[in-house]
Amino acid sequence: MKVNANFDERAVVHSEKTPWVPSPMKGVDRRMLDRIGAEVARATSIVRYAPGSSFSAHSHTGGEEFLVLDGVFQDEHGDFPVGTYVRNPPTTSHTPSSALGTTIFVKLWQFDMADRHQIVIDTQGQTPKRVRDGVSEIPLFHDSRERVRIEVWDAGAIIAESGHGGFEALVIQGSFTEGGEVFSANSWLRLPPHADLSAVAGDAGARVWIKSGHLTVTPTTPVAG
Repeated sequence: MKVNANFDERAVVHSEKTPWVPSPMKGVDRRMLDRIGAEVARATSIVRYAPGSSFSAHSHTGGEEFLVLDGVFQDEHGDFPVGTYVRNPPTTSHTPSSALGTTIFVKLWQFDMADRHQIVIDTQGQTPKRVRDGVSEIPLFHDSRERVRIEVWDAGAIIAESGHGGFEALVIQGSFTEGGEVFSANSWLRLPPHADLSAVAGDAGARVWIKSGHLTVTPTTPVAG
């Protein structure tokens, strides 16, 4: 399966207008943002767990990264409320579920296979630090391959970035305009390395999950082992 699989092109999904697709597990549905592969896939998705639903135990052969957008995500390691950012690197495993229901933004098979950094950050408990005019930041992860953060954009802020090595953003709150399109909550944008970012935050500003630097090497279908 291929969804937004040409990483040399701009990709957009306004997910609130996109239907939910059932996963193999009852009560767990997905909105696919990009994907290369079948059930074992390099994938970026928004995943919804109905109250009382669960997913079978599994290992993260290629790593898993997620941000809780709504409700409380759970596994044997604990409860992860709204705003929790988690990196489960290759070799980790868990049995996810949600007693009350939850929605997460999740990325699979997008790790350095040697990465062993497991990270849990309560972003709601972090105070964004001003990094430039109109922009504050909560850093989440940074290595030689990528930089992940939440940025808070002031109302009307002009956001420009070039030489980013690939740019990906999910709107958590508020809105911004880019390429003549309005991106509101749960809208997703991906730009290839050669495409400069030029955006303007909406009247209420924006809180945006961002990853950059990760597309300097074209992604391929994952290979287990």
